[in-house]
Amino acid sequence: MTSLTRRDALGLFACAALAGAARAAVPVPGDSVYQLHLRLVDQDGHPFDWGSTRGAPVLASMFYTSCEMVCPLIFESIRRTVDAFDKPVRDKVRVVMVSFDPQRDTVPVLKETAARHHCDARWSLVRGTEADARRIAALLGIQYRRLASGEFNHSSVISLLDAEGRIVRRTTLVGDVDPALVAAAKSV
Repeated sequence: MTSLTRRDALGLFACAALAGAARAAVPVPGDSVYQLHLRLVDQDGHPFDWGSTRGAPVLASMFYTSCEMVCPLIFESIRRTVDAFDKPVRDKVRVVMVSFDPQRDTVPVLKETAARHHCDARWSLVRGTEADARRIAALLGIQYRRLASGEFNHSSVISLLDAEGRIVRRTTLVGDVDPALVAAAKSV
């Protein structure tokens, strides 16, 4: 058996403490978005608080505005999904799209993107810091990484959140409506 020196023991303790702090900083999937206390701003330059969506179902996803392939399909999928909801759900649903490219996705760029995709008042296109985007991505189960070209490689996930901000259903189907997501919306 190997004995630990005091220095080794302190090192292990420090590593354990750092690992615990890292786990605490990253939300656990299934947690509510309302636990996130972030400094986000919407496409109109107003502070955005996830709490403003409390009580309503939410379709949430992540994107970056200079994407020319998958992100426009995510917008279209969400639009078509909202249209497929029963009227009571359609009337109260909110859409939150979070940018994972805060360097380029400024408020004016988000505003132009909202106009280009015909986003109505139920849509919030938001930005925060890179750390904010990472925390949201962890909660929503979205993976992304910046490529050397400045573009992003990312998963395409649309999440349906309940009135308390918890994920009820997720889909990776883009370009069309996922019937399971529409069915799940009837129970939120």
